[in-house]
Amino acid sequence: MTDRPPPVRIDDLSQPHFSDEARAVLDFMREVGSQLTLDPTALMGAARTETGLDDFGAGDFEARLELLCRAMTDEGGFNSAGILQQHTLILGLLKNRLLIEDLVALHPEILDERISAPIVICGLPRTGTTHLHNLISADPAIRSLPYWESLEPVLAEGERPAAGEPDPRRERTALALSFLDVAMPYFNRMHEMTVDHAHEEIQLLAIDFSTMLFETTAPMPTWRDAYRSRDQRPSYAYMRRVLQVLQWLRGGTRWVLKSPQHLEQFPALLDTFPDATFVVTHRDPVSVTTSMVTMLAYSSRLSRDRVDVEGIACYWASRLELMLRRCAEERDVLPAGQTIDVHFDEFMADDLAMVARVYELAGQPLDDTARSAMRAFMADHPRGKFGAIEYDLAQLGLDRAALRRQMDFYTERFGVTRET
Repeated sequence: MTDRPPPVRIDDLSQPHFSDEARAVLDFMREVGSQLTLDPTALMGAARTETGLDDFGAGDFEARLELLCRAMTDEGGFNSAGILQQHTLILGLLKNRLLIEDLVALHPEILDERISAPIVICGLPRTGTTHLHNLISADPAIRSLPYWESLEPVLAEGERPAAGEPDPRRERTALALSFLDVAMPYFNRMHEMTVDHAHEEIQLLAIDFSTMLFETTAPMPTWRDAYRSRDQRPSYAYMRRVLQVLQWLRGGTRWVLKSPQHLEQFPALLDTFPDATFVVTHRDPVSVTTSMVTMLAYSSRLSRDRVDVEGIACYWASRLELMLRRCAEERDVLPAGQTIDVHFDEFMADDLAMVARVYELAGQPLDDTARSAMRAFMADHPRGKFGAIEYDLAQLGLDRAALRRQMDFYTERFGVTRET
């Protein structure tokens, strides 16, 4: 690409600078957020009021919600704009849960939907998972989860559009993304976000309030430890329930799923989808840590006055090690005849050839229609479309040699190429 923007180095990670337009919105968010607290009882009451519904389904999530609110308050370090963001997130999840349970109560046949033989991508961010997910999602024969649908799986009855009318969820998602483009102009260089882009079902796991997604909003050791010690099978079963709802609403026969969380949840994943094809992606964890921490630190500017870059880096260097250790320990839980390991360098060398290998293992036809759709996606989304980020491990306060030693167990276990 000769017209690709030049690489940039983000030099305001700890003390962010904003345009006047972004600052005005953030100041408004601060004002609103200063009137809010993360109180689980109040949040559940607000969800009931806004939906007119009362049944949240199984009540075991309430203890996790209380823990989450306490961890966000005590450990999150959010400013008032950040409190507004977390309040909005949690309220949205609670409303989603009410709407899902109401729909299932009205249409119990939803639970007869079969989620058959999904293709499940398991890998850390920055390991090629997004590109692989997007390529497979481009296939018209495959069902994926668009971003707008992940945020609001079920639309309230009063908002359901007539035939041919636009879905208001798309407009709401577009509005939110437009602010992100203003406030974080370099984010698309790390991870492109659009209304229709294929998103992760980790957003659906959040509806049961048991997921590592919340850790990406802030380092929260209390939440991390509780989450890691809990058997996640019930929450994975709830996520499957939401997929059944989505399949009943909008169709689809075979899903492609993706989440980094799956790396440390292989037993729960296998129990939930015993006939799945599992795709485990691998890349040098030093490179992964550098880019992932940079992305999380950059995102943190929306919810903090000053970003503790080194604190985020320390937390996530340790957190990724925990994930990769569990991945190494439990990788053999996944059936050999249903699992493929995908190395980043090999995938980048010939992405469509790797897709063909995944399809062959999954017994999914890779016909001319699918190939054409994947090539069209790549033409519309060429690598480096928005330009590159110049990543700097030292900027994050991490030592390359120490991090390399910390992660050697993983690179040796899976034969991962070390990047310079």
